[in-house]
Amino acid sequence: MPQEISVAKVIEKLPGRFVRENAEDFTATFQFLLEDEQDFFIQVADQACEIKPGEHPDPDVTLIMEAATMIEVINGEKDGMSAFLSGKLRAEGNIMLATKLGKLFSREKQS
Repeated sequence: MPQEISVAKVIEKLPGRFVRENAEDFTATFQFLLEDEQDFFIQVADQACEIKPGEHPDPDVTLIMEAATMIEVINGEKDGMSAFLSGKLRAEGNIMLATKLGKLFSREKQS
């Protein structure tokens, strides 16, 4: 039986999946509002990422979804665009930034 993957575990692993070279000259704050879990945000600046709990006062893009959808997208079980088109993911702000997340975080890379 597969082990249950939690939002906390996914967030814990994100820094190890960060691809610094894809963040050159890039700065953005991604807010994740999870309907059934704790909210968090990712700040990317100076080729580094920082993940913090709660809500950022002025994010560049806000992604709203259930925790299960976020886990499926991050683990590659579901495409972010299909989640958006099916209504499982809503975006507010500069939604084009959301497409950059796949380049900033690798599914394979672990450090």
